[in-house]
Amino acid sequence: MSTDEAMTGHGAPSATAHLGVLDIKKRFGGVEALRGVDFEVRRGEVMALVGDNGAGKSTLMKILAGAYRADDGKFFVDGRQVQINTPHDATDLGIQIVYQDLALCENLDVSANLFLGHEPTRPGWSFLPRALRPLDDLSMESKAQEAVGRLQVRTLQSVRAKVGGLSGGQRQAIAIARAVGAESSVVLLDEPTAALGVAQTRQVLDVVKRLRETGHAVVYISHNLRDIFEVSDRITVLRHGTNVAVYETKDTNPDEIVVAMTRGIDGVSDRVA
Repeated sequence: MSTDEAMTGHGAPSATAHLGVLDIKKRFGGVEALRGVDFEVRRGEVMALVGDNGAGKSTLMKILAGAYRADDGKFFVDGRQVQINTPHDATDLGIQIVYQDLALCENLDVSANLFLGHEPTRPGWSFLPRALRPLDDLSMESKAQEAVGRLQVRTLQSVRAKVGGLSGGQRQAIAIARAVGAESSVVLLDEPTAALGVAQTRQVLDVVKRLRETGHAVVYISHNLRDIFEVSDRITVLRHGTNVAVYETKDTNPDEIVVAMTRGIDGVSDRVA
């Protein structure tokens, strides 16, 4: 986006954007959660989405994931206007979200969690309803190993390990691997390092970097500016449901981001992308 577009929230996604939205609005009763937000993310990029509590970050993420339906606005994928009204719409467009609670089944192993709800079945059983067909465990295990290997989750000993026995960082990595395994091109991460220790946070940040290297468009919500400045390429700031600015991470600093989050911007910054 140009500087004016970032400031006013009325610019169309750039030609290089993989996923973009224009003038997105969302109201909950008398509360305007989003008041005409523009947003974009490119392939091979980590776009951080920051703002104080109530800025509209999670609302925008849930709209992109189809969990909420926007009251107004337009969606674009590779410049083509699309509709995102349901989670199925988002999935069909290659958009996957990893919520903070991860939604993993602790009593199942890693491979079962990766394919939960769309498990491969053994060939030759098509005469039975899908729910009654025997699972192809070997195929699940092989594909799970491939998915985990693609993200280089080195601390995981086996995809047959029960999720309940994994660390917080390993669980987050598995949730991300599940999103990637769903043939996604966009991965939305909501506070992926919240409540994690230093070593576990390092595991997750390494996985986020790997997503960039595999050509995914990554949207990263976090209150931890140190993590944001380590993994992001650009930073979009929201305040009171509107765009404040979009920054190139390498050209800004935490102090400038905090000022934009808490006070907004009085004038146009030369550092805005």
